[in-house]
Amino acid sequence: MRPSLFSTFFLLSLMVLSTSPPVVSLTCKPTELAPCAAAILYSLPPSDACCSKLKEQKPCLCQYQKDPSLHGYVNSKNSKKVGTACGVPAPSC
Repeated sequence: MRPSLFSTFFLLSLMVLSTSPPVVSLTCKPTELAPCAAAILYSLPPSDACCSKLKEQKPCLCQYQKDPSLHGYVNSKNSKKVGTACGVPAPSC
């Protein structure tokens, strides 16, 4: 008995829908946050590019916070203001 066209299509649809989306790997590079430098260092409003990069690098913030050379920047008052303005809360690590 041959499967009907409908059942074949249904089975293929289920297979496609049940596959997981590809995982996008994120590389944590503090240099990606360069567009935020002026906002953090000089209390300027963050640019759209800054907010975009900050949101992209959000999973890395705890790693940056633990880095002795970056700790002061991540925990600074201005950094928290930038995060709030961009809708990215300070990490609680």
